[in-house]
Amino acid sequence: MNRFIIAVTASILATAAFADGHGGVTEEMLANDTASTGDVLTNGMGRHLQRYSPLDTLNKDNVKNLLPAWAFSLGGEKQRGQETQPIVHEGVMYITGSYSRMYAIDVKTGKEIWQYDARLPEGILPCCDVVNRGAAIYGDKIYFGTLDARIVALDQKTGDVVWNKKIADYKAGYSYTAAPLIVDGLIITGNSGGEFGIVGAVEARDADTGDVVWTRPVIEGHMGTLNGEESTMTGTLNATWPGDMWKTGGGATWLGGSYDADTDTLVFGTGNPAPWNSHLRNAGQPTEGNAGDNLYAASRIGIDPKTGEIKWHYQTTPREGWDYDGVNEVVAYTDRSGNKRFATADRNGFFYVLNREDGAFVSATPFVKDISWAEGIDDEGRPIFIENNRPGDPAAAADGKKGEVVFASPSFLGGKNWMPMSHSPKTGLFYVPSNEWGMDIWNEPITYKKGAAYLGSGFTIKPNYDDHIGSLKAIDPDTGELKWEFKNNAPLWGGVMTTAGGLVFTGTPEGEFIAFDDETGEKLWSFQTGSGVIGQPVTWEQDGEQYVTVISGWGGAVPLWGGEVAKKVNYLNQGGLLWTFRLPTELASK
Repeated sequence: MNRFIIAVTASILATAAFADGHGGVTEEMLANDTASTGDVLTNGMGRHLQRYSPLDTLNKDNVKNLLPAWAFSLGGEKQRGQETQPIVHEGVMYITGSYSRMYAIDVKTGKEIWQYDARLPEGILPCCDVVNRGAAIYGDKIYFGTLDARIVALDQKTGDVVWNKKIADYKAGYSYTAAPLIVDGLIITGNSGGEFGIVGAVEARDADTGDVVWTRPVIEGHMGTLNGEESTMTGTLNATWPGDMWKTGGGATWLGGSYDADTDTLVFGTGNPAPWNSHLRNAGQPTEGNAGDNLYAASRIGIDPKTGEIKWHYQTTPREGWDYDGVNEVVAYTDRSGNKRFATADRNGFFYVLNREDGAFVSATPFVKDISWAEGIDDEGRPIFIENNRPGDPAAAADGKKGEVVFASPSFLGGKNWMPMSHSPKTGLFYVPSNEWGMDIWNEPITYKKGAAYLGSGFTIKPNYDDHIGSLKAIDPDTGELKWEFKNNAPLWGGVMTTAGGLVFTGTPEGEFIAFDDETGEKLWSFQTGSGVIGQPVTWEQDGEQYVTVISGWGGAVPLWGGEVAKKVNYLNQGGLLWTFRLPTELASK
């Protein structure tokens, strides 16, 4: 069946409001997104991904008066995890939903203007639920990716398809779940599918036509392209990979990237090397030096947005063997001494600070309590491995079928997974959604087969503590000091937002949407949404009032991969409601 559009006129008023004065989104508007408080134009509320709003109408004193304005149901049988971040522009909110859907909604009334359904083919292979994390907006188009590894451009007014392009072959395990990134008229995407032996890559297209401008594979040995011609090889063939394993080396760029305007650099994280079994990937490689590092998997990579050339890289987990993806967002900020820095909280349990000019290592401190795989990070930025806590080599087992089982912490779902942290320039702190859990993990033999899982490992996730798994932490990036902590029974899986009003917003799988005091961690306000909050909150102002929006809908990787933790939270209900709250003018001073 051909992909098609379902255009719904929710009301004459909504459609008329949409059409009147609707203008194009420019590069200047994207660059100014954080300061422009009447809209939300980028993933991260700014391409630096700080997720900070300068709005202070809503503050510590009056947040108790925050009220629901409207709720929008995604409807139907298509629920599962809802992880989107809304885009808001000229009175219209754009959200993506599970199973690769997009909606345009009137922000005054909550009524649907149009809906697009990607009509996915049979045989898609998403590893970690059928989620979508948001859209990108530019000119007169709105863009998002689909689970069959395509990127779609829609007309903002009508939802009609302008172009629809293939990123990669979904039958080989590729998919796409991240919000795209737009810089200087290029729409920049990564890819998903690290559990299927794919090859991670970043590519840039002309936002108007969808034509590819450049591609950059992130695994050594693969060739990039520029304007349709081969450009340069990524790294050096076989420098850190044995034999032909680089051909199916993983490193999916599945969370998308950020953009640092000061250095004109795209920053993408890369996922786990494939397969998980590190003994297969490092067969015959020396343990000293970097011969077995499997570059550039489990890394952060700085890329030239004009050409796709790699400027620098920093690998958080060389010789990776626990599925500690390096995809977690890299946030550009300025520290208290005026130094331009990047910060990233890795799945491996360490919070890293890097130099913005060249990605050089500055510092690393633990942000979860129990880290079993490394003693710490040395002065050069390399982990000090505890090799006895690496899953055993199946080839050394008597039957050759299962290596020694070890308990590793954090679990492969990470000290922090995809859920974005926030930075407040006002306090200087980062607010990091984290989880305290570990896993029994072992290695198994595996061979690559197109479209089949390519792990070579087995695992069972277990909570580390009886009283909590989730932990929202306020961290000083200059010292690594923990300023305050909010503990939650279930894992935290949603994004965080901070505001100049001194508030920190996030949600829980139990359905609670919460505002905290940014200095003390005191809970100041909460609202029960009816399903788990694993989406990403945003805020904006309209007609002198401040609004806050978040989506509710439990799902994601935890119910699918969570082992004993999944059983612990199997009572949680799915859902699909977009909640919008407002602070009425008459209550702003009370």
